[in-house]
Amino acid sequence: MRISVLLLLALLTQCSLPDTRNRISFTISFTKELSDQAQDGRLLLLLANNDKSEPRFQIGDGLNTQLVFGLDVEGMKPGDKITVSGEAFGFPIRNISDIPKGDYYVQALINRYETFNLKTGHTVKLPPDQGEGQQWNRKPGNFYSTPVKVSIDPQSSQAVDLVMDQKIPPVEEPKDTKYVKHIKIQSKMLSEFWGRPMFLGAHVLVPEGFDEHPEAHYPLMIYHGHFPSDFGGFSTEPPPADMDTTDYSSRFGIYGYNKIQKQEAYNFYQQWTSKNFPRFLVVEIQHANPYYDDSYAVNSANLGPYGDAIMYELLPEIEKKFRGIGQGWARFTYGGSTGGWEALAVQMFYPDEFNGCFAACPDPIDFRAYCLVDIYKQNNAYWYESDFKKLPIPSHRNYLGQIQSTMQESNYYELALGTKSRSGQQWDIWEAVYSPQGDDGYPKRIFNKETGDIDPEVAAYWREHYDLRHILERDWKTLGPKLQGKIHIYCGDMDNYYLNNAVYLMEDFLKKTNNPFYAGEVDYGDRAEHCWNGDHENPNYISRLRYNTMYLPRILKRIEQSAPRGADMKSWRY
Repeated sequence: MRISVLLLLALLTQCSLPDTRNRISFTISFTKELSDQAQDGRLLLLLANNDKSEPRFQIGDGLNTQLVFGLDVEGMKPGDKITVSGEAFGFPIRNISDIPKGDYYVQALINRYETFNLKTGHTVKLPPDQGEGQQWNRKPGNFYSTPVKVSIDPQSSQAVDLVMDQKIPPVEEPKDTKYVKHIKIQSKMLSEFWGRPMFLGAHVLVPEGFDEHPEAHYPLMIYHGHFPSDFGGFSTEPPPADMDTTDYSSRFGIYGYNKIQKQEAYNFYQQWTSKNFPRFLVVEIQHANPYYDDSYAVNSANLGPYGDAIMYELLPEIEKKFRGIGQGWARFTYGGSTGGWEALAVQMFYPDEFNGCFAACPDPIDFRAYCLVDIYKQNNAYWYESDFKKLPIPSHRNYLGQIQSTMQESNYYELALGTKSRSGQQWDIWEAVYSPQGDDGYPKRIFNKETGDIDPEVAAYWREHYDLRHILERDWKTLGPKLQGKIHIYCGDMDNYYLNNAVYLMEDFLKKTNNPFYAGEVDYGDRAEHCWNGDHENPNYISRLRYNTMYLPRILKRIEQSAPRGADMKSWRY
């Protein structure tokens, strides 16, 4: 009896406690002036505790990120008020009810989806690129609201109405100049896969004397990387002498980096036009797609035949229009990070079509080191295995090893931005490129996005199709003779994303190759962070700006050693 009375008192006490959970609610709508059509997409509620810039520009997975909450919407009509509640997935705060007391600038945005009827028979809803390179916060056509200042108090009930009445304007197409040209084609292969017209583009840096030497044909270098709005790092004008140098680069810890970049761009122009500089074409490809700012330049179950489309549709058009030599001995590829993986991958998957790759800080090239996760042996991508501890696996560090984010945090950030691999971010695009297609038409998850549990069947698919070290080792008997002397890999040993771990594993294999020996190069930068590209003489913030001249001596030597008899070695050396 005594126990029952005490229990009743305890229950009554609990019932009488005030509800201290945040009772704020947000409703989001859009005006008919933006569109009279129903919208599908990812609806985002964005909050920032400062007005340094709009909240939509302050979202990331690092220490300085502000708040984002997302939910999928289908058939949202003009004037419909969508309530953002606990069902919305938030980052870095998981639930909207846990927003702490304070003043916030609040904004709404919808990343608009369109319907694609794929060749595979699936129907998917995805955000098409609109010329901006898959940036949800800058994508032309996306609706958004003007930020409003709101005081949030968990002790009081509040209702905030956000009306999206603005639309991000179209991107202006870059214009041709004397040295930088642009090309865009509709891809038959990709259009067939996606069920609508799909395009590939490129920015082409043509050599000095291109118009004056119509008889010349040129070697071609593909500079792989993320979506380029125009050809970068090249300027015919020096920076103004009085250019402001108070800007600070937190990444490199220096002031005036904007002027340094402009000076390097002008220095490149001076080299490019100098008398004895070798004449060739440099190409930056635009292959943004509904999942990311580029396709990884390979064929994929979810993205379609981007590798073949680039190799057999786009490059022939470039070489025809700009007088490329058009033979494998005269093509080279290089790049860093995503571009580093792509450079190595296209060299491997099209071994006769390229004469050398220079892969700097490549994305994971051995999935036993998928950053800090072994997808074949580990059960979970978020937590180290332990009987009693729960230790998170990091995803980003600085050169001192200080952690900026964890695997779970980086993937929760993506999950707030989009479900079904639609965030447009790094982990989702690896999944979209490497995974088989699921029954619903979207990529199969390599691991559960909420729990981190790894799917061994998907991992096995990744291994056979995109684990570059495994593929090299598996197929060395046939690939080795085609790749001898062509593989060059560089990485800092304090890469921010732990990419050096996979490079170590690749090097272990390459050093043991025989019949033939790989005869290439693997090199590491001491204490160097992400994007180290093999330069031991200059700091990373300088060498990362010199990709287009960095590997030239080795490229020219390779051409001299390997060009077939009768090859054009003279027309481009004026």
